[in-house]
Amino acid sequence: MSSPQPSSSSSPTPTSLPTTVRTPVYALVGNPNCGKSTLFNALTGLKQKVGNYPGVTVEKKVGTAYSQHGHAMQVIDLPGAYSLAARSPDEAVTRDVLLGRRMDTAQPDRILCIVDSTNLERNLYLVHQILDLGRPVILVLNMMDLATSAGLQIRVARLEKELGIPVIPCEAAHGKGLIELKLAMSRTDLPLPRHRWDIPGPIAPAVSELQASLVENDRKAPLSARAEALLLLTDQDSVRVAGSTPLSERTTEILRGWQKRWQEQGMDWAATLVASRYDAISRLCAELVERDTGVRDGISQSDRIDGVVTHPVWGWLVLGGIMALLFLSIFTLAEYPMNWIDDHIASLSDFVKGSMPAGDLRDLITDGAIAGVGGVVIFLPQIMILFFFIGMLESTGYMARAAFIMDRLMSRVGLNGKSFIPLLSSYACAIPGIMATRTIEDSKDRLVTILVAPLMSCSARLPVYLLMIAALVPGEQVPVTTKVGLMLLMYALGTGGAFGFAWLFKRTLLKGEPPLMIMELPPYRLPKVRDVFLQMIERGGLFLRRAGTIILGISIVLWFLSTYPKAPEGATAQEQMAGSFAGQAGHLLEPVIKPLGFDWQIGIGLIASFAAREVFVSTMGVVFNAQAEDDEDTAPLRQALAGARWPDGTVLFTPLVCLSLMVFYVFAMQCISTIAIVRRETNSWRWPLFQIGYMTGTAWVCSLLLFQVGRLLGY
Repeated sequence: MSSPQPSSSSSPTPTSLPTTVRTPVYALVGNPNCGKSTLFNALTGLKQKVGNYPGVTVEKKVGTAYSQHGHAMQVIDLPGAYSLAARSPDEAVTRDVLLGRRMDTAQPDRILCIVDSTNLERNLYLVHQILDLGRPVILVLNMMDLATSAGLQIRVARLEKELGIPVIPCEAAHGKGLIELKLAMSRTDLPLPRHRWDIPGPIAPAVSELQASLVENDRKAPLSARAEALLLLTDQDSVRVAGSTPLSERTTEILRGWQKRWQEQGMDWAATLVASRYDAISRLCAELVERDTGVRDGISQSDRIDGVVTHPVWGWLVLGGIMALLFLSIFTLAEYPMNWIDDHIASLSDFVKGSMPAGDLRDLITDGAIAGVGGVVIFLPQIMILFFFIGMLESTGYMARAAFIMDRLMSRVGLNGKSFIPLLSSYACAIPGIMATRTIEDSKDRLVTILVAPLMSCSARLPVYLLMIAALVPGEQVPVTTKVGLMLLMYALGTGGAFGFAWLFKRTLLKGEPPLMIMELPPYRLPKVRDVFLQMIERGGLFLRRAGTIILGISIVLWFLSTYPKAPEGATAQEQMAGSFAGQAGHLLEPVIKPLGFDWQIGIGLIASFAAREVFVSTMGVVFNAQAEDDEDTAPLRQALAGARWPDGTVLFTPLVCLSLMVFYVFAMQCISTIAIVRRETNSWRWPLFQIGYMTGTAWVCSLLLFQVGRLLGY
């Protein structure tokens, strides 16, 4: 080992970046709930591309911002992190992009650090680590209005001098400070950071030796090598994600050697480094932050609101009221745009029928493409409302309170409140919900949450529920109270099932104690409606793309399978469907599903909906020929289902069968996209196959019990 080095260390004398004509690339970094996404949207607007980092389901957002002079600047929005010592996959991505470890993402030229001004000391820990990288950094002090209202005064000029970097006060939610920020970002002479902190004496030689090895064996630049050496000694877990470059054998050997020596000495080297860094930050904040004694000390506005929304009794009533308002809005506000879409789809079908001669091609367009896609697109307004509500809950800061309220209940099933946010997101779609589990530190908790997330009734189930509710209730109009009541029942079943299986898995397959939940409650904010609408439009666009691709393709294939082979001339539509390829598949499945009250026609829908749950609706439209019974008077699908019969003439879609089918879709794993995401997230086919098995088996058993018990009771 090398001889000990001085315990005090600092970054080199500041220099300036050379003038470059290349588009600068900024990494946007910050703690969760610091306003990072709001700033990203304010800088880039609609100039964004959203995807995933290869090999891991962590969202990758890249946008283009423009300086005051119109020059383009690329901005990469990295996942929120409290530290570069990664505890979860998303924090690992942030760390590896900044350190240049990811082969799929070039190391950014510059770093844009955003902090919550009301919690400066805590936020500066991540900034302090980033400054060690020795790269051009701009510090954004966000939420300055909240800091002022809390009586906090930050000496911005002094902070700029101490760190040696531009510091921009900002209110991203109100657009204040953006001009100054863009001017700073467009500078070609951004200085390198200047800050000093004491590395503990016993750890300094290890930092020096690791730095030398990283330069020699891992080809790191001296400054970033020093920062990575410090990080390796802090990050005991050394998380690696797919796509990152591993350390050399020599560097790993040096790291393990020092760790073994310190273990023998009984020294917690990581805690020593963290404490030393926090000491430096505390001394800095003591000089920079003043509290205005004229501002009333006591309960803040957020605390007063939390006294109600996190109350053991009132909190549950607020949460229940929000959910009831959500479902009421889905059924009332969405009615008018849904009717508009329905009318235009019918008009389009009539136009095609009037413009083309009768034949298979016309039937393909009207009964396959238009009927299939239209039967799903009609539910777009309700899905958009669902995403709008979830966006508003996140934007106002209430989502974290919902997790806090649920923590006690979640702990009873072996999880903590952090699992509730991915589960709540799964109400919109299981895919982002599963992706959100990356914030859960414990690997077993993360896996259990992934396994049960698809049980939360997602927006793709909405079309199925709504169709069955319409078929279940006689009469032209279904009362709103009936719709809301039945919908709440389905959501309650799914949520109860998710909690029940989480309890089971935590006591069998994935045993473990529920971890304590440590979660920051962000301050309440007025919702950034523009950002909510951007998110809503983005998710709605994904739904429409799926309707125009997957669902369109399935509808066309299903039309072909239900049309061929052709029945003898004079055969009825029912006889044609029964003898078709789709009918033959449905008949093969019928013995398995008949105890549930389903016939071969419903079986066709079950098979098709493995691609996506909402495909069941368009499948029923094709199977029951709902859009082609009369060229002049198009029959709605609800009437077609009401007229469906068993061979003995009894009604097929009885209220009991409709309920049985809804319960089946509550529990069944009917989504290929979700299966693919689970495969990527768990890096194994074992868990998605297990998920298909236990969910489909549960769906079959629950539907069987409901239908058979209902029959015994005379329903």
